[in-house]
Amino acid sequence: MASSRAARRHHNPLRDERDKRLPRIAGPCSMVIFGVTGDLARRKLMPAIYDLANRGLLPTGFALVGFARREWADEDFAQVVHDAVRAHSRTPFREDVWHELAKGFRFVQGTFDDDDAFDRLSATLTALDEERGTDGNHAFYLSIPPDSFPVVCDQLKRSELAQPRDGRWRRVVIEKPFGHDLASARKLNAVVNSVFPEQSVFRIDHYLGKETVQNILALRFANQLFDPVWSAHYIDHVQITMAEDIGLGGRAGYYDGIGAARDVIQNHLLQLLALVAMEEPVSFAPAELQAEKIKVLSATRNILPLEENSARGQYGPGWQGNESVCGLLDEEGFAKDSTTETYAAIALEVDTRRWAGVPFYLRTGKRLGRRVTEIALVFKRAPHLPFDSTMTAELGQNALVIRVQPDEGVTLRFGSKVPGSSMEVRDVNMDFSYGEAFTESSPEAYERLILDVLLGEPSLFPVNDEVELSWEILDPVLRAWAKKGRPETYESGTWGPASADEMLSRTGRSWRRP
Repeated sequence: MASSRAARRHHNPLRDERDKRLPRIAGPCSMVIFGVTGDLARRKLMPAIYDLANRGLLPTGFALVGFARREWADEDFAQVVHDAVRAHSRTPFREDVWHELAKGFRFVQGTFDDDDAFDRLSATLTALDEERGTDGNHAFYLSIPPDSFPVVCDQLKRSELAQPRDGRWRRVVIEKPFGHDLASARKLNAVVNSVFPEQSVFRIDHYLGKETVQNILALRFANQLFDPVWSAHYIDHVQITMAEDIGLGGRAGYYDGIGAARDVIQNHLLQLLALVAMEEPVSFAPAELQAEKIKVLSATRNILPLEENSARGQYGPGWQGNESVCGLLDEEGFAKDSTTETYAAIALEVDTRRWAGVPFYLRTGKRLGRRVTEIALVFKRAPHLPFDSTMTAELGQNALVIRVQPDEGVTLRFGSKVPGSSMEVRDVNMDFSYGEAFTESSPEAYERLILDVLLGEPSLFPVNDEVELSWEILDPVLRAWAKKGRPETYESGTWGPASADEMLSRTGRSWRRP
């Protein structure tokens, strides 16, 4: 067994069927977007599809089909895509690429409960198979509220759009939230899996498409430098932060009743925890990666008592930079008695040999000090035996910080002697920046993820077990919060409520101020 595993890891890449470093191009296919008039489609999906075409990663006959209630002709839809691409695409606009891509644009008008509309959609895709050579391969992107999933899935089943024929494929793409709690997630998974087999379901967590998130795997497993210290023997604790400096003006309809924990911790932050804490997979094959993440999430527990090891808050009025901003309850659309949290923090532990005794602190919030997403592995303090206290008075703990956004990169904080005749040690940073190290800009997360859908590459997409295990971790926290009533208020422009600082200070730790 050991010898076969070693052989797989040390094979000669020149003997592979293809060089894994070369980009893969999607085969004949189309994508249907439900909710094509929404903000996500305009800002992310349409520009990402154009950027893929501009990079030569889509097949020549690729087709994009929009489905919505608007009374648009194909030409109207093409103009909407054109405007979205011009406003939001990452790569330069090229007329030749655009005209070739636009030949495959189609629009189907209808509502989700309209049998005739789905029959027209079926006829449209059949025609595209002939006209554009899409070959019966179609992906359905559900950029719609989760409560619309059942009716759309039923329609795809009734019209036989979900059933592939003759070795072709049909896939469904689902945006978060993946349920509201564990019970609703299981119900949602059952609805989707009654129409599409799990291997054909792609749940998009756009954070997993970011280059710096994928770089966690390279950092850990391509470098012997980090593996020996990536454990409880050396690491004191881990902080995973997603902070935003914006408020929720205009988003009450989506956010009220969901809150920061459901919106970010259940998906983004727990997925980051899984990538940081997982063991080395046998390979980067999807099943191997997913198996290791499932092991971590299965071993993850809340640190008790929850009252002391979790925190939530709502932003109040304050200053964001030099701008005076209102609190959540004064935002348009929010009720004065809303208990929706805009800040959430929880403390977790991973019950494995590698991580025993290491707390993982996860936090997210709106109207915080700045916009930043980072993973910080904070190391245990050195004994400092050769030094007296004055020599190391300004020395903190060593830390390895993975910056997900903005200014993507990795920072290593360590102690160095201050120039001069005395022995004084102070913190310094060794910094790697994507923008400075590489000339090619990173693709947008949706570019990578949409291409993976078309390629049938599910490595970066959470499966059923991951979604349900995440809810098993979060549900007890949500139930405890529901019994407490109103969240604590924190001033806009600060780093959250006092209870979040107290959560760490009880153990002699403190949050990083990025």
